Amino acid sequence: MTPDPGALFWTVAHREALAGLTYAVMRRKGFVVLTGPAGTGKTTLLRKLLDSSPVAMRTSFVYNPTLTPSEFLEMALADFDMPLGAMNKAQRLRKLEQFLLSMYREGKVVVLIIDEAHKLSPELLEEVRLLTNFETAKEKLLQIVLAGQPELNGVLNRDDLCQLKQRIAVRLQIPPLSEPDLRQYLQFRWMKAGGVEPLPFKEPAIDLVVSWSKGIPRVINGICDNALVLAYAAGRHLVSPEDVLEVIRDLDLRRGGSDASKKNGATAPRSAAPHPSIAPASIAPASIAPVSVNNNGKHPAPAANILEQVPLERYGEKEREESLLGRWAGRFGFRIRRGMAE
Repeated sequence: MTPDPGALFWTVAHREALAGLTYAVMRRKGFVVLTGPAGTGKTTLLRKLLDSSPVAMRTSFVYNPTLTPSEFLEMALADFDMPLGAMNKAQRLRKLEQFLLSMYREGKVVVLIIDEAHKLSPELLEEVRLLTNFETAKEKLLQIVLAGQPELNGVLNRDDLCQLKQRIAVRLQIPPLSEPDLRQYLQFRWMKAGGVEPLPFKEPAIDLVVSWSKGIPRVINGICDNALVLAYAAGRHLVSPEDVLEVIRDLDLRRGGSDASKKNGATAPRSAAPHPSIAPASIAPASIAPVSVNNNGKHPAPAANILEQVPLERYGEKEREESLLGRWAGRFGFRIRRGMAE
């Protein structure tokens, strides 16, 4: 759930994005835009850029852009370790210009990274654009990376931001994982965590992860981590499809998944077909709903009501003996009763 560059899984899109970021920074291109649905690894990729850049850099990383223009400038300059004191805006801009020229003479690249940039107001985006006016006759003194969800593209297409859009030198995108990449990702993360055995997931359990995660690494991590805890609490060495379904219920992934995916611009991976080994268990053969197809007719997406067709009596308030937390706590000798540990 944290942006660890050491756990970054290198798809073709991630490699191209890092190459594009590195090129834009090294060549002092000015504005760079990186977009992708939430949870696809944008922040992790930016941290990788900071760790592996082939040029000396001074960086400022703004994580929360929901600020006023004056607050934004103060935060950006503070991250450059610039003493501000009681300066007004004009004095701060002058101080920034002197800093940029000093770094330029030393051969260092100054980079301002703005995460969650889709939340920037048009007013603040205009202020950011004006920062690119710091330049020599041939190169930009300040490199600005805007990273955000696909909504950022719509913001940049506003008529009143056409000047900013014209200054974007490089555009990069990170899509959700395809099904083949997702399966490789599971194996990669298992081995990265020290796993030496084959991936401890039954094939139908993997099929459900494919269907419900929609290729978003952060969602994959949440499903698989909790499913592994369930299997461990039950004393089993393999994660079953029932474990994955229980996690989906506990994390409430049934609600809004399809709509959220469309809003983010994500393309869902191919829905997994029912696996023969699922039917004899507590899940009926009809538990996997018919595949729905989106507008372009090429990328089938899992039907949103898949769990509604699964017999979930065991998840009822009375019948369900233990929650995920309760089973995990029981493994360590605790009992959970009405939200209290004993």
